Amino acid sequence: MTEAQYNEPGLTFWFVAGFFLVFNLSGLMIYYMQVTVDPELIMQNYSGAEQAFILGTPKWATAAFALAVNSGILASILLLLRKTWSIPVFIFSLACVLLQNVDSFLLRNALDIWGTSALRIPAVIIVICVVEIWYSRHVRAKGWLS
Repeated sequence: MTEAQYNEPGLTFWFVAGFFLVFNLSGLMIYYMQVTVDPELIMQNYSGAEQAFILGTPKWATAAFALAVNSGILASILLLLRKTWSIPVFIFSLACVLLQNVDSFLLRNALDIWGTSALRIPAVIIVICVVEIWYSRHVRAKGWLS
């Protein structure tokens, strides 16, 4: 086996990088649903406190959400293209996720409205963002990114 063949990523790389892309595309879908939802639908399906929380999301937090998912998509594509630029873009995506959570959990205290279940999805998202960064660095160390 030649060294060039040995240093090529295997099926696992493509599967993981593809998962990252699907994960971030699903985030984009959720973002789109959030910004295009009919306020009347919110009024029909949520309590008063929940309505105020959803409708009171500041524009900067919504922008952080948009930046998080779009930079996550870009980073995933860069990873699939085997580019080292995926690493700082994944880091930027995580920073935007954390900024969005500052609004939800520190400034507006989502726990008071949604309870501890409000932590589940953000925690999973943060863990996946950290794994994206770790994995990108890991495959860069293997020489798979240029």
